[in-house]
Amino acid sequence: MTTGNQQSKVPSHILGYPRIGDKRQTKFALEHYWKGKKDKATTQAALAEVFTTNIQDQIDAGLDVITTGDFAHYDLVLSQAVAFGVQPLRFAGAQTLDTFDRQFYFARGRDHTSQYEDTAAWQMTKWFDTNYHYLVPELEADEDFSNTDFTQVFKQVSDAKAIIKNSGKTDKALKVVLVGPVSFLYLASSKLEDKLDHLDKLLPVYADLLNQLGEQGVDWVQMDEPILSLDLEGRWQQAFERAYNGLQQTPPQIIVANYFDSLGNNCNIACNLPVSGIHIDITRSSQPKQYVTQVIDHLPSHKLLSIGVVDGRSVWTTDQARAQEILLEANERLNTPHSYTNGNQPKAADGSINERLWVGTGSSLLHLPVDLTSEDVPENLKGKLAFAKQKLSEVVVCAKLATGDLQPDSAATDISLTPTQSAAQSRDGIFKDRYAKQQAKLNLPLLPTTTIGSFPQTAEIRKARCQWNNGELSDSDYQDAMKAEIRQCVVDQEELGLDVLVHGEAERTDMVEYFAQYLDGFWLAKNGWVQSYGTRCVRPPIVVGDISRPNAMTVDWITYAQSLTNKPMKGMLTGPVTILNWSFAPSDAETRDILRLQIAEAINQEVSDLQDAGIGIIQIDEPAFREGLPLKQAEQAHYWQQAVDSFKHSASCAQPETQIHTHMCYSSFHDCLHHISAMDADVITIETARSGLQLLDAFKVDSNIDGADGSTNTEDNYQQGYQNAIGPGVYDIHSPRAPDSDNMQIVIDEAQKYIPIERLWINPDCGLKTRNWEEVRQQLRNMVEMTEIVRKKYAA
Repeated sequence: MTTGNQQSKVPSHILGYPRIGDKRQTKFALEHYWKGKKDKATTQAALAEVFTTNIQDQIDAGLDVITTGDFAHYDLVLSQAVAFGVQPLRFAGAQTLDTFDRQFYFARGRDHTSQYEDTAAWQMTKWFDTNYHYLVPELEADEDFSNTDFTQVFKQVSDAKAIIKNSGKTDKALKVVLVGPVSFLYLASSKLEDKLDHLDKLLPVYADLLNQLGEQGVDWVQMDEPILSLDLEGRWQQAFERAYNGLQQTPPQIIVANYFDSLGNNCNIACNLPVSGIHIDITRSSQPKQYVTQVIDHLPSHKLLSIGVVDGRSVWTTDQARAQEILLEANERLNTPHSYTNGNQPKAADGSINERLWVGTGSSLLHLPVDLTSEDVPENLKGKLAFAKQKLSEVVVCAKLATGDLQPDSAATDISLTPTQSAAQSRDGIFKDRYAKQQAKLNLPLLPTTTIGSFPQTAEIRKARCQWNNGELSDSDYQDAMKAEIRQCVVDQEELGLDVLVHGEAERTDMVEYFAQYLDGFWLAKNGWVQSYGTRCVRPPIVVGDISRPNAMTVDWITYAQSLTNKPMKGMLTGPVTILNWSFAPSDAETRDILRLQIAEAINQEVSDLQDAGIGIIQIDEPAFREGLPLKQAEQAHYWQQAVDSFKHSASCAQPETQIHTHMCYSSFHDCLHHISAMDADVITIETARSGLQLLDAFKVDSNIDGADGSTNTEDNYQQGYQNAIGPGVYDIHSPRAPDSDNMQIVIDEAQKYIPIERLWINPDCGLKTRNWEEVRQQLRNMVEMTEIVRKKYAA
């Protein structure tokens, strides 16, 4: 092994950075803009301050390659689609808006002026196996991508170059992030039968953008192609060579970036693309050393390899000894020092760099909180945690570890977990018998109406919580304030005429964070905010030990709400799969399996206490049920079994008369219906409004099966598909629009083709936390009005 002073410099970079700001400045700026409290110039100035900080943070940390282009105002896939001229015909007037406002029109279902309030937003779904959501581009059959506008990305480039120049670090290379063409199409929806038929029209748009970036002096373009982590069909594999053959003559050097898993069967394809280099994420590999060796063996001798050794999805510090072992060997095999001639490139003291090795983050740091420095970290965790800003320095350290210039800090490692394991239990009885007993007890009407759980988190709620957290409000006064909010929520629901009520979750900050603060084994960072979608931010708790429930978490609040009404009150819980997936927890499957079951036992204890307190309907939300699915098919069967078992264990104590609900949203369920069925929840509520009823297709029965009497739409017809009760969301809660009752009825008219009317519920897509009361009352009023109409239609 060569010594440090004989090795060439190894450049450092990241794949992306959080764009919310360390104090969520982006969130507040945009929400004030949407409410008309700030004008566009003021809003864009506030966003520019966060952007400047992001670039300056990279410079100050000592990164060699500065990354830009990823500073989306809502979502990178959305902003890129808008830049490419994607404009669905159903969005009336979109052409009159600039790209800044047009992206919000597509994302929120109406433009900034509220002129077109009857337009549903683009579908939103999970970004691979993360809790980040992206907006699904809608491509027309004849999409020509002709109305391009690259203003936003060009501005990011010019602003980044100015920041670099003002810092005096003119030797920094500049890299622009784009979603690659193949992944862009794969993630989009299209009216064409084969989305790849768009590729020939899309590639010239990419080529034009790349050429103009080259004219701006951009050194590198990072083409994100995360679908290379999937088990791709042959035609999608072939599309990569076709796409990059068409782009290889463009000026900036291209590095194709893959992350979230290994390349797997796509390794040879990725390594031999006609580009300057590839990026791999070894942080999600169970055998990272072997993975790097495999890629190097396939990589042509003239190409660059970027190794993502700093985990972009973990709050734990990097294991430096393990990283150095991998990087030293990679550097030895790839060490070919040269001087770059294309633009500004980082060089060692002797003017040389390793032209074939970069060190970076596994994925974008978008999935992490921004900065740890303001946190009051417990003594046992000090030196073990790193948020996005701290990860920048870790990347620089790892680049020096790759050359032997530094020795690893053996103290910087994650916490050691030795969780205890127990056996999963299941509920007794079958759905048909249980549902009959539940109906006898609850006496609900045809098509019962309910909501998903949360109601608006008003300014009064947030103020009371802030005062309580700051010690300005006593425990009893805070509880009185929350009870007043719950009482009003119950009154509103009764006035609206809903059948099954909820307490509104006034006391909860977040559906995972709330439970984590009452469970042993979690630590919550005060400012550990992470973007989930748009301006929605969450604070994922950090798993620091075995998880258990010392006391009841919801019983007092739910029983208080039940005391205010004679109607059924749902107990609201978050399921074990979602609590674990939406927390920062170890990534190895074995430890996660044990932790998931520990959480399930805690939820099971809560179900038991609610049931004993007289609560007859209990909802165990699992919106992340599919989210944690491994990207490789070979690993999926184990996950499904563990996910189903943990949910069933959480409800295992429920008596037949206790009705168990669950909720899922913003994921594709087409490939996992039998796993959802295996959960055996009595009622599932799902998102369908934004997806254009596509999700209902997953629950579809075999239309060729005739009833016993040869008729249609009878219980005998529904021998295939989902067998339990279901509530398809009749309107999109992430949009401020209030669709009329006729619009909502479309969902139910379609759903009854798939599910017997006796097993259908009516509800919104998701919780109402992010809306205001004016919107909520109108939306629910329309929903109840629609329900009365449909009951008369189908009761005959």
